[in-house]
Amino acid sequence: MSFDVAAEAYDAFMGRFSAPLAERFADWARLPRDGRALDVGCGTGALTSVLTARFGETEVAGVDPSASFVEAAASRFPWADLRHGTAEALPFDDDLFAATLAELVVHFMTDAAAGVREMARVTRPGGVVAVCVWDFAGGRAPQSRFFESLRTVKADADDETDRVGAHEGDLTALLRDAGCLDVVGSELSVSVDFADFGDWWAPYTRGVSPAGAQLAALAPEDRERVRRHAHEIMGDGPFTVEATAWAARGVAP
Repeated sequence: MSFDVAAEAYDAFMGRFSAPLAERFADWARLPRDGRALDVGCGTGALTSVLTARFGETEVAGVDPSASFVEAAASRFPWADLRHGTAEALPFDDDLFAATLAELVVHFMTDAAAGVREMARVTRPGGVVAVCVWDFAGGRAPQSRFFESLRTVKADADDETDRVGAHEGDLTALLRDAGCLDVVGSELSVSVDFADFGDWWAPYTRGVSPAGAQLAALAPEDRERVRRHAHEIMGDGPFTVEATAWAARGVAP
């Protein structure tokens, strides 16, 4: 899935969560000290930033299907090898990377099994393959409270709970099926502060991701109903939103 939105809109929508999650994810994945690292579905560069700090910018590569995201990431990391492409057909040779990671991407892959197999293919034997996805099924994603409100006017809303990776065990199964060894799973949590309800609500109005796109498609009166319901359950603020992601790590065969 490609996000046909401005990079700034995506950063406002998810960047406040993906940036701290990237630090937690990289720490938990027990990355090697040297070699090259690949960020699959690099987006605007939340995880890329962490990887460049640890491996060096010239030793980091990234790929994303959204051209606007690749352009934004390349402007931030001009020495990284950032390419337009998909997880299911990674534009890299076999056994090239010491670590290949995908943050908040697996559930948007057209074929998650193929995407993770590709991640294992481009990772050298003994290298790290790691993925993480928000716990949508458990209602612990950053968007979970928004989806609760959206369902009051759209009962069949895509709340991302049916996507691969959204349930406990999904990610470890994907890595094992891709041939990875020593697969382990965990959950990673981050907390983000919001000054008030408007600070929390505004990113959803920018049409980003399934949440924002579905809100934008509603009639104005239904959008207002969603906003009022969300305000009732979130309150005026300030408040803190805690989000939890499933994570899995394996070793390339």
